[in-house]
Formats: sequence, C-alpha cells, structure tokens
Amino acid sequence: MERITNCWSCGKDVEEILFCSSCQSLQPPTDNYYDFFGLDHRLNLDLNALERRFYMLSRRLHPDVYFRRSQREQQFSLDASAILNDAYRTLRDDISRSEYLLKENGFNIGEQKSENVPPELLEEVFDLNMALEELRQGDDGVRNQIVETEKNFLALRDEVDQSLKEAFLKYDQTRDRDVLVQIRGLLNRRNYIRNLIEQVEKELANGRGAARGAPVLEGL
Repeated sequence: MERITNCWSCGKDVEEILFCSSCQSLQPPTDNYYDFFGLDHRLNLDLNALERRFYMLSRRLHPDVYFRRSQREQQFSLDASAILNDAYRTLRDDISRSEYLLKENGFNIGEQKSENVPPELLEEVFDLNMALEELRQGDDGVRNQIVETEKNFLALRDEVDQSLKEAFLKYDQTRDRDVLVQIRGLLNRRNYIRNLIEQVEKELANGRGAARGAPVLEGL
C-alpha cells in the first residue's frame, strides 16, 4: 500500500504512519508490518519495545475510541486493529519475522519438499523411516533408537538457530542480499528438521501406532 503523505481530513503533511499530527485524524493504515510499527526493516528487533508499542497502539486504535468519529475513521480503526495483531504475531517471532522480510525482498516462502532434503540427513532419515515402520508394526524395541534420533534432530535445530542469529546480525549490518539467500537456505533446513521432530513426537505419542502413517520423507 502506498504511503499516505497528506491527511485525508485536513490536507496537511502526515509525519506519522497512522495519525495526523495536526488534526489527530486516524489515517489509512499501511499493510507493511515494519512500517506499521514505525520500525526499520531489520531482522533483530527490541522485543520489549515492540511489545510496549503494541499495547500503546492497541489502546489508540481500538474501535471504541472511534465510536463517535466519522465512518471513514471507524473503518480505518477496524482495518488497523486487524493489521496490528497480525503484525505483532509475525514480528515478535524470529522465524516468522525472517520469512516476512524475505517475502518483502522477493523470496518465495513455501513448504519444504522431499526433493530438497539436506543431503547429510538422507541416511539418518532413511533409518528413521525404517524404525518408525517397525514401531507401527508393534516392535517397541526401536523406541530408544527413535528417541536418540530425535535428540540428534533437536541438536541440529539448535545449530541452525545459532547460524540464523549470526546471519541476522550480518544482514542488519550489511543489508547484503546474498545473506538473505543464506538465511533462506537455513530456514529450509530448519523447516525440514522441525517437520522431522514433529513426526517423531507424534509417532512416539501414538505408542505402537495402530494406524500406518506415511514415511517421513513424503510431504515435507
């Protein structure tokens, strides 16, 4: 959405994103999450400051505040409140925030496919599939193997998270698009590992797994 530069009500320059400093009229809300909060487009954010601004805006934008205002401002309030909640949920989480910034920069964010399995995980995932199938068939003796594999995946996820932190810092310092390419690859890897962990947790929770499930590699 194009940034509004003149107040719809009084016609004067709008210096803030949401409010006219001259007549205090609520302006059409931007749908860009960073701009909505008045933030630089960075990967590292002060989450305490983000939370404080969220609650401040929640009070200022609440539809009850505009009950006696124009129909236009009432609609702006409804629109802004919806954007506020979506923006806060996205920006307060490292992963969703990085995916949002990647989308801003033209990167496609989609589900991780089986053909993109990290090569170094292929053998371990194959062994995991075999163990899970044995568990579904009633062989509880493979449970310890599966638990150990899960621990390995959790450790790998932690390694990816550390690499993401380093890449976030590097991008904020350089704004280098090549760093975004690196982050996209790390997110691919993390999403795949996350799906593996969720699948293992589900199978272990199901015990013997009476219903035959799909192999881990399929649909990830």
